[in-house]
Amino acid sequence: MQDSIFIGGGGDDYGEKQGLSLKYANRHGLVAGATGTGKTVTLQIMAEGFSAQGVPVFLSDVKGDLSGLAAAGSPGFKLHDAFMDRAGKIGLDDYSYQAFPVTFWDLFGQQGHPVRTTVAEMGPLLLSRLLELSEAQEGILNIAFRLADEQGLPLLDLKDLQALLVWVGENRADLSLRYGNISVQSVGAIQRRLLVLENQGGAKLFGEPALELSDLMRTDLDGRGRINILAADKLMASPRLYATFLLWLLSELFEELPEVGDPDKPKLVFFFDEAHLLFDDAPKALVDKVEQVARLIRSKGVGVYFITQNPADVPEDILGQLGNRVQHALRAFTARDRKELRLAAETYRDNPRFDTEEAIREVGVGEAVTSFLQKKGVPGVVERTLIRPPSSQLGPIDAALRKALIDSSPVAGKYEVLQDRHSAYEILTKRAQEAAQEAEAAERREVEAEEVEREFKAARRYSGSRVKRSSSRSTRSNARGDTVGDALGKALVKELRGTTGRRIVRGILGGLFKGK
Repeated sequence: MQDSIFIGGGGDDYGEKQGLSLKYANRHGLVAGATGTGKTVTLQIMAEGFSAQGVPVFLSDVKGDLSGLAAAGSPGFKLHDAFMDRAGKIGLDDYSYQAFPVTFWDLFGQQGHPVRTTVAEMGPLLLSRLLELSEAQEGILNIAFRLADEQGLPLLDLKDLQALLVWVGENRADLSLRYGNISVQSVGAIQRRLLVLENQGGAKLFGEPALELSDLMRTDLDGRGRINILAADKLMASPRLYATFLLWLLSELFEELPEVGDPDKPKLVFFFDEAHLLFDDAPKALVDKVEQVARLIRSKGVGVYFITQNPADVPEDILGQLGNRVQHALRAFTARDRKELRLAAETYRDNPRFDTEEAIREVGVGEAVTSFLQKKGVPGVVERTLIRPPSSQLGPIDAALRKALIDSSPVAGKYEVLQDRHSAYEILTKRAQEAAQEAEAAERREVEAEEVEREFKAARRYSGSRVKRSSSRSTRSNARGDTVGDALGKALVKELRGTTGRRIVRGILGGLFKGK
């Protein structure tokens, strides 16, 4: 099976090889089953198969035991004999133990290389989902992102967004005229949600250097694809953060990778474990986005495989695009369980040798009902399959080996040091400082002007020029003379305006006219 990934053996005696064709591996897939039925081991052997074929893999390690991919299995392992018997039963003649090239990642930077993105790259839709914002609050967040673009304010980390929201709140009166109502209460609610995210460690997700997708698509020197493992055991304490991050990563792959059509094998295979977390209480806009990405990303050479307990966890529109399926056992204890079991069975192409619904209910641990795409992308007939044993270690590796692999990985030292370059926080802080200085200077000028006015009114300030003493006396004398003359003139004018004055004038004028 050179162009396929060997999954296991089917048929009555499990001797018929069942494989996932590399040509159709980018048509996406589903691994489902109840807890304890073997989904993790199936995920492990699929990652091994893709890596061996030179295809890089990205997966999340929810329980912490997929790190065993970095170490070879051991003949001293308690299941060694069972593994050898199973390999012989399914015709895996060249079965051997081996380790695979692994790169460890950790959002918190503790169990792997730090993995970050910027607030701007996350975008308002996914960030609103992460913060569980209402429609009104999401609208304000969209306004903030729009303003950041218009005013050249890079949004890199949480403090950038927090500073921008403060600015939006302070200028809400002017902004509301253009963008619609902006309430202080909604801005405050977003700030509180950001604080909760920060307290949960989500602030470590945002910053620089941001993850470069090319670092997830590396191959080793021997041509094997590197398996990128995201430590998610602690991340699962914040399930919305976990789901939002993986959806962001999927969206980035969709937006940045070029079109490649239908390649002979995928450029990357993406495993989305605990997929139900992505769709729980998700708004329609988000589900539509996931459907769009799942439908179109295959042309970018990326295969997406959802891992969940029940196929019903995945919306029908997305479930219909998952052509490669491995269905482990489902339990049917209630009427609802039986209904979901029947619906799951109806999605497979019938095999006349057995009843699919009954097979899904009865398959044991390490066994599954499988169906893979065949020629022209047609779903294969459903088959009961005994899953092949893993070649790598079953279970987690120790901390010392993990550290050694982290220190020697191709990206060692690239993401460890957090950078804090000039961005929205620094720009807005500088603006605030300049505004405060201008206000202080204006206030100081106003105080000085008021002081001058008070002194002037209180006659405590004289700004005239000094002259020689002789001139001063002459000026004062003339000033007094002018003052007396002016007073007499004013008195005479006042008297002439009165009754007596009018009589005098008439007498003078009468004498003058009589003389003529």
